[in-house]
Amino acid sequence: MIAEVATRVRDNVKRVIVGKDNIIDLIMVAVFSEGHVLLEDVPGTGKTTLAKAMATSLGCTFRRIQFTPDLLPSDVTGVNYFNQKNQAFEFRPGPLLSQVVLADEINRATPRTQSALLEGMQERQMTVDGETLPLPRPFVVLATQNPIELEGTFPLPEAQLDRFLMRVMIGYPTEEQENEILVRFRIDDPLDTLEAVTDPQAVSDLIAQVRRVHVAEAIQNYVVTIVRGTRTFEEIELGASPRAALALYRTAQARAAIAGRDFVLPDDVKYLAPYVLTHRIHIDPQTRLRGRRAEDVISDLVNTIPVPVEQ
Repeated sequence: MIAEVATRVRDNVKRVIVGKDNIIDLIMVAVFSEGHVLLEDVPGTGKTTLAKAMATSLGCTFRRIQFTPDLLPSDVTGVNYFNQKNQAFEFRPGPLLSQVVLADEINRATPRTQSALLEGMQERQMTVDGETLPLPRPFVVLATQNPIELEGTFPLPEAQLDRFLMRVMIGYPTEEQENEILVRFRIDDPLDTLEAVTDPQAVSDLIAQVRRVHVAEAIQNYVVTIVRGTRTFEEIELGASPRAALALYRTAQARAAIAGRDFVLPDDVKYLAPYVLTHRIHIDPQTRLRGRRAEDVISDLVNTIPVPVEQ
């Protein structure tokens, strides 16, 4: 059932997004884990289009927030205002009250505004003037940032980075794919005619099913060993949190379900580890000076840990 829905969603999104099947699958893994994704790449690579196409395919409500230095927390969550006609205070909901929220260029907002997302990303609720409101389910934040341009930006704090299930880099298309983009968008934007292939209630039911995908004890220990290894690996200054272990566990379940399996393989964990862990660690300064990236360090760490085999 999950694999069938995933196939329909993938095929639908591919009508708009060219040649990024692995990225589409990673976003679906996040959706079926009800987690959030940090899309990090240079402008023009299709981050916003991908988010819109995914929200439309899922039949979810979608709101886009353009993060700027003058954006206020109330612009994100909403505000109570005095209605002179009714002579009473009324709540005007902000864009956070949506099922799929695109936080565009999230690192351009001040830390105070960035923190308006923290409660929603973890507790699936938001507090305005002392009143707590539940957020609609499923609730997924897709945030974008440009990793190259640093002027006028505010780096995301560790507490916020840790709330993102995965960090994904889209990358440039190949020459063949770029020609296909020109052909596909020559007359009309396929996003304008895209329709939903499922609905939010069905997605919520599938999220519950994903949690029941079997994870053998050996693979569970493999997840824990990898995450704990980030805290002692010589090139890592600050390791991943227990939330990272839970994220790796749940994303492995979702990937298995999307592939049509009711059990997790070690390959699921190994494949997802770089996407789940690289934004949660700090590599030491000497490692950075040698030109080593967090992705390289996590890859080396995973390769040092024995893969569980079937007895």
